[in-house]
Amino acid sequence: MSAKTLFALLFALLVSPAVWAGLNIQHWTTPQGARVYFVENHDLPMLDVSVDFSAGGARDSRQKSGLANLTRHVMGLGAGDYSERDIAEKLADVGAVMSGRLDADRAGFSLRTLSGKAERGQALSLLGAILSAPRFDAAILEREKARVIAGLEEAATKPETIGAKAFQTALYGDHPYALDESGEVDSVRGLSRDDLVAFHRDHYRAKNMVVALMGDISRQEAEQLAAELAAGLPPGEAPPPIPPVSPADQGMERVIPHHATQSHLFMGLPGLKREDPDYFALYVGNYVLGGGGFDSRLTESIRQKKGLAYSVYSYFMPMEQMGPFQIGLQTRRDATREAVDTARAELARFLEEGPSEAELAQARNNLIGGFPLRIDSNKKILEYLAVIGFYRLPLDWLDTYSAKVDAVTRDDILRAFRARVRPEAMMTVIVGGQLESPAK
Repeated sequence: MSAKTLFALLFALLVSPAVWAGLNIQHWTTPQGARVYFVENHDLPMLDVSVDFSAGGARDSRQKSGLANLTRHVMGLGAGDYSERDIAEKLADVGAVMSGRLDADRAGFSLRTLSGKAERGQALSLLGAILSAPRFDAAILEREKARVIAGLEEAATKPETIGAKAFQTALYGDHPYALDESGEVDSVRGLSRDDLVAFHRDHYRAKNMVVALMGDISRQEAEQLAAELAAGLPPGEAPPPIPPVSPADQGMERVIPHHATQSHLFMGLPGLKREDPDYFALYVGNYVLGGGGFDSRLTESIRQKKGLAYSVYSYFMPMEQMGPFQIGLQTRRDATREAVDTARAELARFLEEGPSEAELAQARNNLIGGFPLRIDSNKKILEYLAVIGFYRLPLDWLDTYSAKVDAVTRDDILRAFRARVRPEAMMTVIVGGQLESPAK
């Protein structure tokens, strides 16, 4: 048996059969209006659950930035009949693990538990209480506000945080995506318990909830569990969509002085919505430009040829409205101008000629070949399931991934990049070294 054949056999044994057979994603809406996405898998006696709400940082106001983050966090620190300690101990008693997440678009919780009725029942009762009856204890709130403020004050000294916030503001101006999800020191300090109660009431509603379930339960059990999670939530409609992003017509360069030994470079513009029909063209094209590590052009030109940076990257971040396209790197202070100009030149060359056939073939092969490792566990599949549900993507998104990547052509990439990446509108923020000459 050849080494290649042996590797293929071992890989087949390691990957869940559900990956090879395709995922049967079942979808329905609970009587309360929550949308549910479910994959049944009895390979392991485990159940993974996620719940998401359109309650991310973009739902904050400038005066109360950080409210969405603090609300989601404090929800898990005491709810219903359960104190903060009760929640931790009862999760540990049944070997369950709960975590939370928040970005600009969404806020939510994930739960992993054994699928036995007793274990999952206790874990899900805790999650249900957290969603529907958070205590927002005043003493805990003040403790957590102090923790967030300390983190913000520390982050304000770090060049990477300073640059990221300035870049976000440059891209989005007065749009809610410009808000820092953690908030500002003054805004967090001013948040009250009433603010958290009101935010929870307005956003944590059944019609604003997406439930993803993956694991060892039946459809009937999944329907019951989802309905129970939604049952205690306040009535009312989901909030209106996040307003569209209006990208600037003209870019700019901003230098923020800092004593850091290296310059931190952020360059980009708003570029991609989650349901954009050119998602795969941009995804494959960016692998060639700056998303493919040592395979990418930015790494070859900036690191390998000129030695200007240890790491350089580019990516698209698809969001409900246009998320950023970004190029980033760190370089010597005295090499700042050269690094900026080299990155711009490499981007211009890519927009002019696109990938070669060899680069395109390598990108497609690597993205398709690596995809099974991204869905080789229930937890990883749950993450995709949650995204599919929240952004209302096609139920066959995972099943058609490889075919859509393989179908991308050079012309697709050129058309998609030229439509969305306009060099004259690129925002550039540098923290650290100076630009010795004006931008060309």
